[in-house]
Amino acid sequence: MRLLIQRVSEASVIIAGEIVGRIGAGMLILVGVGQQDSEAEAQWLGNKCAGLRIFEDRQGKTNLSLSDVDGAALVVSQFTLYADTRKGRRPSFIRAALPEKAEPLVQHFAEHLASRGVPVEHGRFGT
Repeated sequence: MRLLIQRVSEASVIIAGEIVGRIGAGMLILVGVGQQDSEAEAQWLGNKCAGLRIFEDRQGKTNLSLSDVDGAALVVSQFTLYADTRKGRRPSFIRAALPEKAEPLVQHFAEHLASRGVPVEHGRFGT
């Protein structure tokens, strides 16, 4: 799995004018699933994200985790994290998992993150 994590003061996913996920301060997490990925990796990454100390403390040092700042996570599936652009001008996505494998693993990652006490919102898979 590949994650792109961004600290945010707020984030939302809007599809066709409808807000399907919204958080205040926390993390926007784009999740790419590869063909070889497993539930064990999704759990490990859920634990890692919950404990990442990337938020500033009172001294301005990145020393606090999501739970320390009462933050939330917005989890959005993003197969393009597996783009291979080494050859030619058209990206290849051959290493990205097919939707029937990717969707449950993204959900498993989000559920594991939530089990660590992090409020989790979602995008909508495939849109």
